[in-house]
Amino acid sequence: MIRVVVADDQPLVRMGLRTLIETEDGVQFAGEAADGREALSLIQSVKPDVVFLDIRMPLMDGLEVLRRVSADAACADVRIVMLTTFDLDEYVFEALRTGASGFLVKDSDPTDLLRAVHVVADGGSLLSPSVTRRVIDRFASGASARPVPHLDRLTEREREIMRHVASGASNDEIAATLVISPATVRTHVSRAMVKLGARDRAQLVVFAVQSGLT
Repeated sequence: MIRVVVADDQPLVRMGLRTLIETEDGVQFAGEAADGREALSLIQSVKPDVVFLDIRMPLMDGLEVLRRVSADAACADVRIVMLTTFDLDEYVFEALRTGASGFLVKDSDPTDLLRAVHVVADGGSLLSPSVTRRVIDRFASGASARPVPHLDRLTEREREIMRHVASGASNDEIAATLVISPATVRTHVSRAMVKLGARDRAQLVVFAVQSGLT
């Protein structure tokens, strides 16, 4: 059973997500919060599998909640999906760098929201190729290169695939470009994540940007 918490200051958003979650088999609604402080307390006490967290909330914004949850070893297994009103929020890159597993626009299709629960709970990240490209285009251009621990452990093939991941390419697209199987791509991506200590594909993109691989 995947336990989900919703944190948003808009009652209608919370109600809509709660109703949607309660209709999905294998998913349990584990609580809701209307501000950042309440959200942090709820997450730390319940330790849900997935959290839908609004970026902008009163008392404590979503980014600060994310920072504190990411720094809490007891919440290491909590996966957070940031919610935003806009298609590309100026805080998105910072959220991914801090540890978010992805982000969604609040008016996303219900099927996308439910898919997000399963993808993130399974250790994946919610960054479609098109969204990844736009995040990189907008934010990476202003990000200075910085050392990424253990980057030297990557093989040349893993670095190459990491560059493709950071460009927004899907596993199938990378496989077609390099003339290898999608399964091989997934293996290289997984190994790169393990070597760099990336929680998911989203953080792998961030590491690629920070290290200058892009």
